[in-house]
Amino acid sequence: MKEYIKMVVVLTVIATVCGFLLATVRYSTEERIVEQVLLYVQGPAVNKVLSSSTNDLIQDRQEIRIQDQEHLVFVGERNDQPWAIAFESSAGGYGGDIGVLVGFDIEQDLITGIGILTHSETPGLGARVTESTFTDNFNNKTLNVNFNVKQDGGFVDAVTGATISSRAVCLAVRKSLELYPEIKKEIVKQ
Repeated sequence: MKEYIKMVVVLTVIATVCGFLLATVRYSTEERIVEQVLLYVQGPAVNKVLSSSTNDLIQDRQEIRIQDQEHLVFVGERNDQPWAIAFESSAGGYGGDIGVLVGFDIEQDLITGIGILTHSETPGLGARVTESTFTDNFNNKTLNVNFNVKQDGGFVDAVTGATISSRAVCLAVRKSLELYPEIKKEIVKQ
């Protein structure tokens, strides 16, 4: 009986020490991870969808609270005036959530383009939603366009063999359209 108590105590101490170490490592690296995601994941996508901006999009990002959620908004400027914004939306694809960065021209109310930030879709199939042949479908579209795949009555050509992934990207774009007026209002009033 003493052996069992000793084993339980030793395992509890080991588990506690390991948990503390993991929490410490996570806490100490959290800021660097956010910085790396900004530079190497979000940065290239936002520079693509807001390509004619003259400011530093990463530096001029803002946190905006809409519907009890924080949204990271990248603000593009020309002549020191905001002309466009970009923020992330997501929807469930075949392999999990697909994170889509959607850019909006706030002067003309157009979608400037999209960039896929995160996905876990099947390589060679669903992952093809990241290719420009698919993402270019969304460039310079008005906000009243039917953002669905053609099989669902929309204008978007779905990726062959990856209709679920294509539908997820369209859904993420439609979700961002719902948030756009409120986020635009916050940016314009500043």
